[in-house]
Amino acid sequence: MLSRSIDEPHRAASQLELLFDLTFVVAVAAGTSALAHSITEGHAVDGVIPFLQVFFAIWWAWMNFTWFASSYDTDDPLYRLLTLVQMAGVLVLAAGVPAAEDGDFRVVTLGYLIMRAGLIALWLRAGNEDLATRATARRYAMGITVAEVGWLSRLAIDEAHVVPELGMRLIFFVLVAVELCVPRWSERPRPTTWHPHHIAERYGLFTIILLGEGVLAASMGVDEVVARGDVDASLVAVAVAGLVLVFSLWWMYFLEPCGEGLVTHRDRSYVWGYGHYGIFASLAALSGGLKVAVQHTGDEAAVSPLVVSYAVAIPVAAFLALLSVVNGPLVSRRAIRPALSVAPAAAILLLPLATSVVGPTVVISGIAAVSAGTVVASLRTSK
Repeated sequence: MLSRSIDEPHRAASQLELLFDLTFVVAVAAGTSALAHSITEGHAVDGVIPFLQVFFAIWWAWMNFTWFASSYDTDDPLYRLLTLVQMAGVLVLAAGVPAAEDGDFRVVTLGYLIMRAGLIALWLRAGNEDLATRATARRYAMGITVAEVGWLSRLAIDEAHVVPELGMRLIFFVLVAVELCVPRWSERPRPTTWHPHHIAERYGLFTIILLGEGVLAASMGVDEVVARGDVDASLVAVAVAGLVLVFSLWWMYFLEPCGEGLVTHRDRSYVWGYGHYGIFASLAALSGGLKVAVQHTGDEAAVSPLVVSYAVAIPVAAFLALLSVVNGPLVSRRAIRPALSVAPAAAILLLPLATSVVGPTVVISGIAAVSAGTVVASLRTSK
């Protein structure tokens, strides 16, 4: 296992990477369903933190493997088998998401352990076989192991009930900080040789997966409403608005290709890569919000119309604001200028205030219209 070239021509995602991503479809769907359930039951605030915690585990595991594969992908039998181990861990984690909604992270932690064990084995193999990056690879293996011991210790403390809920959350954020520091510390001896265009493509593919989750969540909600015979104009309007929203956000994300920016500014890759947690989490949360909005049209969601409107507005506004911030350091010629992200985001956050007058269906349609208008304005200014 030797590190691959930074400027390898025609580098693209492998079939194994695409298969690997499919397991995350299951994990993300479990997380968004749990969030939607919390919102419909009137516990939106209580459901947000477990959702963000679980999504961090999903995103971080995906991200770690993606950057490793960009540097070392050999696609030999052992590499494939260790990737399979990580895929199994993702599915175990997905199975534990419903319990995590109620504060039980045992299965999620087990799934995360399986994923990390597969990745640690890959780093140890790289350290053993690639002399040029041996120190870096061994640091990665050590850092991930230390972090994993921390997660297991956190679970033991939680099971012992010796630390209050606030303290457990503090421990969680400390461990997140440790995880985020591992790559910077590990690459001090020598940076890994990740491929910039390959990384940009992989992030784009995961974005498409998350947007697909939005379509899936909305369609599942429609199926439930139709099965009860509650089809009306509001359902059609919300369904159309959801599709327009997904299409608009897809268009906006790919308006600013970041491959060349990663070539020129490799030193800014941490900000760009880490910043995508917010972008990805926003898209995942939007899936839950769209499902709640569809269910509300059939009076299935026991939640106020204002909450329904904000369940869609907040993720969309966060996506618009974060996309500009995250891509800014890499893209020299902006297609989405700051004014074209901040102003629409602010407008989208204000629209739900009219819910009591016009209802959530009109508000959500307005959010879709603002998003589509942002795409049109960006296309005009980028010419």
